[in-house]
Amino acid sequence: MLGISTDIGIDLGTANVLIYQRGRGIVLREPSVVAVHKHSKELKAAGEEARQMLGRTPGSIIAMQPIRDGVIADYTVTEQMLRYFIEKVCGRRKFFKPRVIICVPSGVTSVERRAVLDAARSAGAKDAYPIEEPMAAAIGAGLNISDPEGNMVVDIGGGTTDVAVISLGGIVKSDSLRLGGMKLDEAILRYVKREFNLIIGERTAEEIKMEIGSAWPLEDEMEMEVRGRDMVDGMPKTIHLSSIAVREALSEPIAHIVSRTRSVLEQTPPELSADIVSHGIWLTGGGALLRGLDQLLQQQTGIPVHIAEDPLSCVAIGTGQALDHIEMLSETHFQYAGLEA
Repeated sequence: MLGISTDIGIDLGTANVLIYQRGRGIVLREPSVVAVHKHSKELKAAGEEARQMLGRTPGSIIAMQPIRDGVIADYTVTEQMLRYFIEKVCGRRKFFKPRVIICVPSGVTSVERRAVLDAARSAGAKDAYPIEEPMAAAIGAGLNISDPEGNMVVDIGGGTTDVAVISLGGIVKSDSLRLGGMKLDEAILRYVKREFNLIIGERTAEEIKMEIGSAWPLEDEMEMEVRGRDMVDGMPKTIHLSSIAVREALSEPIAHIVSRTRSVLEQTPPELSADIVSHGIWLTGGGALLRGLDQLLQQQTGIPVHIAEDPLSCVAIGTGQALDHIEMLSETHFQYAGLEA
């Protein structure tokens, strides 16, 4: 084979799109944001350029996120965004179109799954195949999922959290909730509004989460200055927000993630449960970076919790590694990468 393969793996996330190209690794990492003309839906910008426009566009342009809670909210705009990113990586190829493996949350319906595959094909893919996110995350985290041993992955993305127990190349038990990093941002936004009568934007809420957010008490609690608009007089206002307050704001959505993790563990066969106790639970996705989440999960489950080496890239890396077996996708026995034709 001459040159580098055009086959690509796409992590189509609510917050970010990552593309892995066989032979090159991750070649694109952009926010899942597009700017389109209000009436014609013509694409004006995508990725980081469009993210900078959020909340700042004139009336004729809309900056939006076409993926919501892990599924396509606007099919036409998603197709345009995918086409833009695929062409950015592979160039405009008329005859040599890429084959694509694309991630879907484990809890999506068949209609939602089909929409993702159709969007990829319409955006220029020769063929498109799905892989479930927790399976891709496990592969990307370096777990040997083909062994007859149980591995547990909790993948916390921007829009969804997937919890799965994997053995012999298949998902034994799984659960998916439409709650991820963006819901954590919204929880902070609501808390600040309720407790301080201060209106802040989503980007500010995300900054608060990243700067001082935590799921477990910190050895040295932190504080940061937050600026927004006063709800009473509408004027700019500055407050000081503590990490203790942010932890309180995040407690409810974090409790849901812990509850679903415990629920999957309770449904896991005893033999695999013993393996999980030995191997531990693996955290992947951007949510894995929340301070103290591993400690909270460990305390609530009694099982060691590990954070993957590169949690933000695990799903994309796993999807890319599955490209090595793309020729076998039509085979019914090909299950260990979680793929189906």
